[in-house]
Amino acid sequence: MTSPTPRSGPTASPTGDPPGPSAETPETPETPEPPKTPEAPEAPDTPETSSPRWQFALTVLCDIVLPVGLYYVLRAAGMSEITALLLSGSAPALHTLYSAIGQRKLDAIGVFTTALLLVSAVASLMTSDPRIALARNGLFTALAGVWLLVTLWTARPFTYQALRTLLPGRTAVLERLWETDAAFRRVWRGLTVLWGVGLLCDALLRVVMAYSLPVDTVPALDAVLYAASWIGLQVITQVVLFRTRTLAKIFGDRGPGRRFFPAARTDPGERTGDTS
Repeated sequence: MTSPTPRSGPTASPTGDPPGPSAETPETPETPEPPKTPEAPEAPDTPETSSPRWQFALTVLCDIVLPVGLYYVLRAAGMSEITALLLSGSAPALHTLYSAIGQRKLDAIGVFTTALLLVSAVASLMTSDPRIALARNGLFTALAGVWLLVTLWTARPFTYQALRTLLPGRTAVLERLWETDAAFRRVWRGLTVLWGVGLLCDALLRVVMAYSLPVDTVPALDAVLYAASWIGLQVITQVVLFRTRTLAKIFGDRGPGRRFFPAARTDPGERTGDTS
């Protein structure tokens, strides 16, 4: 007779102990952890982020480079000083019109600029004095400087508003710093004063050039002065932002200063005084 086939289940212990659980008892499956919610990544530099830079480049092209180049082309073609100045000065007005049509709204600054161009053109024609048309650039710059200084009495000065426009992905960080950091606010108010006073000095030089230098020399010098003033103010601005650690507050470890001057790493033993 064959022995019976053993069945699965609890078996008696050889020592007479009560049967225990089988070694093949399956383990209780672990409850899976809920998936972690991923942190929202920082907004990358999308075309929207860089669009203000392209708009600035387009403004420089249409309002500075094109008028100067067009003036000398017209003068080479034999046109008079007044005619060449008036026709070359129409480029900013056309740029304002194009922007208004593309965005389907009127820009107050653009409308003001166009109106000032028309007034200076009429005055130049009535007096037959091309220097009035040359001096209008100084008037534009002076009004811009005054406007910057006026924004010091508003909730946000101009330079801070310009920063928010250039860094739309960091609006929350900038607003938090503005609300909680008095030093951060002082930096941007100080930079607004710097740019406002700088533009007023620039405007004074333009008026002096318009009435003391040969007419055909002034348009080229105007463009050079624009570049020199902008570069000079930008250099001072970047030095101030770096020395006050404002860039580090905005960008953290990815700030421009961190790229060239990484923080030195300290050995943990040195921090705790462990000499072993």
